[in-house]
Amino acid sequence: MIGRVLLAAILAGIAAGLVTGVIQHVRVTPLILAAEQYEGMQAAPHDHADAPAAGDTASVATDASAAAPAAAGHDHSKMTGDAAASAGHEHDANAWMPQEGFERTFYSILTRTLSAVGFALMLAGLSYLAQIPITRGNGLIWGVCGFIAVSLAPAIGLPPVLPGVPEADITMRQLWWGGTILCTGLAIWLVVRQSQWQRYLIAAAFAIAPHVFGAPHIPPGNSPLPAALASEFATISLGLSLVMWLLIGLFLAFTLNPSKENAA
Repeated sequence: MIGRVLLAAILAGIAAGLVTGVIQHVRVTPLILAAEQYEGMQAAPHDHADAPAAGDTASVATDASAAAPAAAGHDHSKMTGDAAASAGHEHDANAWMPQEGFERTFYSILTRTLSAVGFALMLAGLSYLAQIPITRGNGLIWGVCGFIAVSLAPAIGLPPVLPGVPEADITMRQLWWGGTILCTGLAIWLVVRQSQWQRYLIAAAFAIAPHVFGAPHIPPGNSPLPAALASEFATISLGLSLVMWLLIGLFLAFTLNPSKENAA
């Protein structure tokens, strides 16, 4: 039984990761490359007259393949709220970086796929432990719950960010991100498993506690990125995360219930 659940989760994660990895390459990667070009311009001495205008983000995204090599190692699309908000911007000049083009695309899709597999295993494991089967009737609901707990709730305090945006201490971000996921997950579990009205109050308290405590303070600093570019990235990243979680729930429902006779 456990082996069947693990196999179903791995297959569901691979399918969801490959689909969203392709979407990520088309919709998110151009924004990251554009941000890297802005970041490269800030890092290297240059004539500010050559810098793109704040409203010219479309042309920057088109020409972003010429971004500075020092910025080539960024790939923040892996987070969607999902841990991308916890990624740091520190660079090691001797660190290995994928080359632009096919190699970078391959590793980006691979990372997205591995992340989806991990999330699918987590969702299937929670279903098994809680004794709440993932069926064709509730697979999308499981996906929505996963998105709310892992992506949406943390993004309220730590939205997905592009290279060049000031960020708080990475350890504090990771602690807050993990705590928010735990509290939101507990809130969802209380709502699903309990019927007494008092439980709803406790669930609400768990859900809002991380936000009352507050996300780590972002240090002051000027970002070279246009606000429109950063906003577009955050919106698309969260949308992509929602698609990934819905696909995970859907594919899990079908891999765990291969025939209609087995569906609950």
